[in-house]
Amino acid sequence: MKHRGTVEGFLALVRGRVDRLDARLLLELAAGVAHAEVISRPERELDAKQWQTLQELADRRAAGEPLAYLVGHAEFRGRRFVVSPAVLIPRPETEELIDLALEKLAPLAAPRCVDLGTGSGVIAVSLKLECPSATVCAIDVSAEALEVAVANAAALGAGVEFRCGSWFLPLAGERFDLVVSNPPYVAAGDPHLDLNGLPFEPRGALTDEADGLACIRAIVAGAPDHLRPGGWLLCEHGFDQAEAVRNLLLAAGFEAVFSATDLAGKQRFSGGRVH
Repeated sequence: MKHRGTVEGFLALVRGRVDRLDARLLLELAAGVAHAEVISRPERELDAKQWQTLQELADRRAAGEPLAYLVGHAEFRGRRFVVSPAVLIPRPETEELIDLALEKLAPLAAPRCVDLGTGSGVIAVSLKLECPSATVCAIDVSAEALEVAVANAAALGAGVEFRCGSWFLPLAGERFDLVVSNPPYVAAGDPHLDLNGLPFEPRGALTDEADGLACIRAIVAGAPDHLRPGGWLLCEHGFDQAEAVRNLLLAAGFEAVFSATDLAGKQRFSGGRVH
């Protein structure tokens, strides 16, 4: 007979290996035990299948796998997005990129915008839901990532058009009022790639396998041919890349070039406008 335990027993078993909040979330996911029940009924028994599943999930979490992949979703701007190892887990700072984009779209009656490297679709879906008058297109080179993004758009009722391809290739002859992107910007040798669960996330969405600016260079170079007069390019980047990105924008002929800080005071976003 397979071993069976209790809620209290599971929490004791993983203490010191898994954060208590994470353990509670795993209990809710795998055994349907709500937070209130963890407190009020710690003696609740878990059947053999629940116990085995919880142990497996706890082992994966203890090995560093991000909780979002274990539970299958992440929160972004108050909405629940499906995530899988095919896509990056959305970060809170990217929410501020949405705020910047909405500022640029606000004066326009029916703007057209494109999200390059959409991943799970959080940027494109959020823009469409928060600026319903916008036409939003989203691009990703990964067909697996696009499957996740399409599912998120459908679940949240966002009318986004998705296309598969690298950067501007699927957009021949098209122009937009806004190009927005959170591209791979981690340099190949950055030690952070081996920390904080990043080894479990898609490497191609994290690093360009070069100096961290290769994808941004491609986006900056291609954007002028795909922006309407007065259109904006906004890009997320590393905390130490703002000056380099501004220089790329200026060299490409953008005006009103700027960088913006995240809530931690780090310059994480840069942008510019075409003539």
